[in-house]
Amino acid sequence: MITPKMKRRIKRELSEEKPTIWIGKEGAAPQTMNEVSRQLEKRGIVKIKILRTALKDEEAKILATKVAQQTESTLIDVRGHTFLLYKRRKRKSGNH
Repeated sequence: MITPKMKRRIKRELSEEKPTIWIGKEGAAPQTMNEVSRQLEKRGIVKIKILRTALKDEEAKILATKVAQQTESTLIDVRGHTFLLYKRRKRKSGNH
């Protein structure tokens, strides 16, 4: 469960950052989903920009929700064609 306080912190952290993934005319293609998942595993948060060609008749929020569901992550914020995803990183078991 993600709290409103966590959402605000994530938004603040990523507000200045550039998107690390762009969704193009192929939309939420499997290779794009793999990259989103990979970055979520590595960083926990990812900023994604949807290019106009990807939207066609779909709204950005609907596409963002689909991406969040497919990557089992939480949609934090949608601003225009940019959205933020968060996924709690798995702790690696082993010697600490």
